[in-house]
Formats: sequence, structure tokens, C-alpha cells
Amino acid sequence: MEMYTVLILSSFIAALISGAAGFGGALLLLPVLTLYAGAELAIPVLTIAQLIGNLSRMAFGLNQIEWKKVFLFSMTAVPLSALGAFGFSISSKSTVTRIIGAVLILFVFLRYFRILKFKPNDKTLVLGGAVTGLLSGLAGSAGPIGAAVFLSFGLPPVAYIASEAATATAMHITKIIVYGKLVNLPPNTINLGLIMGLAMIFGTYAANRLIKNMKKEVFQKYVAVLLCVVGAYMLI
Repeated sequence: MEMYTVLILSSFIAALISGAAGFGGALLLLPVLTLYAGAELAIPVLTIAQLIGNLSRMAFGLNQIEWKKVFLFSMTAVPLSALGAFGFSISSKSTVTRIIGAVLILFVFLRYFRILKFKPNDKTLVLGGAVTGLLSGLAGSAGPIGAAVFLSFGLPPVAYIASEAATATAMHITKIIVYGKLVNLPPNTINLGLIMGLAMIFGTYAANRLIKNMKKEVFQKYVAVLLCVVGAYMLI
């Protein structure tokens, strides 16, 4: 009973944060889930929960999704997430996670001092999708990188959240299929992912109410700060 209480509450908080920023939920849930489900099952279970959470983020902003951007990003993200998921069982998760963390901090630093600028064009979406998909399959989540790509287009908060969630949904479906071949998931483990996903729907709803009237400039600063926090967390 304690396990379900902790995981449901953690899922709600994670969805509240990721629903307001477009990322971060998986990174918060992974340590808690690993404690209760074990390292081997944590990422596949988390993927099931994230699929439900991202579907709800799509639903709450369905009429503002930028479908062309979603398609271009997913064109490389989906096949490379399958490749990353295939390499999941033989890679060093801690090394990949630290690399992603260092890249995030470097990215924010370069953007803050205007050294690096993502050009909001089709090439950025295709390349960003490739990097995000591969790392997502390997480490369970690369949402902050995908978020950084979509953030460069200056979309309104709800459009940004829903569009990024649509790409994540496509990747999670692909990873679940591949993980199903790589890892033998017990029925109770799958049920755990579904329960966590339901809790994430409520967190997403609360986040949607929070960002709906937030100014775009304030929102982008909030996301930049969270990118640094998440990057530091992944690094250590």
C-alpha cells in the first residue's frame, strides 16, 4: 500500500512539473520507481506511465498542436528511439544520463550568452528529433533536449507543451513495443505503469490550468531555469 501511495503522489507531482515545462517528469520518477520496481523494470514501466501522461498533455492542447513540426521531429525521433531502446539492455545508463545532463547545462549557458542559437527551421526539427529519439531509447528520457528544440520556435505555452507531447507519445509507443521484446514485463508491473499514468492525467490537468494564462517570456525563463536544474540533477 505504501508503494502505491508514494508512486501515485510522485506521478502527480511529476506530471504537474512536466505538464508546465514540457519535460522533467521522467527524471523525477525514475529514482523512486527504481527503488520499488528495480532497475531493469523501471524504464519500461516509466514508459507506460509517460505514454498516458503525454496523451493527456496532447488532449488538453489538441487544438494548438503544430502538426507539421510534430511530423518533422517524429520522422527521425521514432526510428531512432527504437534503435536506442534496442541498445537499452547493453548500455551504461549512468554514463548516458550524465552526458545528457552536461549537454543541457552547456546548452542553457550558450543560449543565455547568445553564443548558440537554434534556428527555428525544418533542419533543427529533424536533427533534434534524431538526438532526442536515440537518447530517449537509451536512457528512458531525453525530454529536455526535445523541449529545447521546440522552445526555439517561440511557441505559446500550451502549443509548445501539446506539440512536444505529441512527439513523445509517438516515441513511447515505439519504445513500449521494443521493450516488450527485450524485457519480460510481469502483469502487475504493467498495471503499476497504468496506475501511475492515471495519476499523471490529474497532474497534467493542474499544469494546464497553471500555464494557460502565463506570458510567453516568463514561461521561457521558467523552462530555462528548470533545464539547468534537471541538467545538474542528471549530471550528479
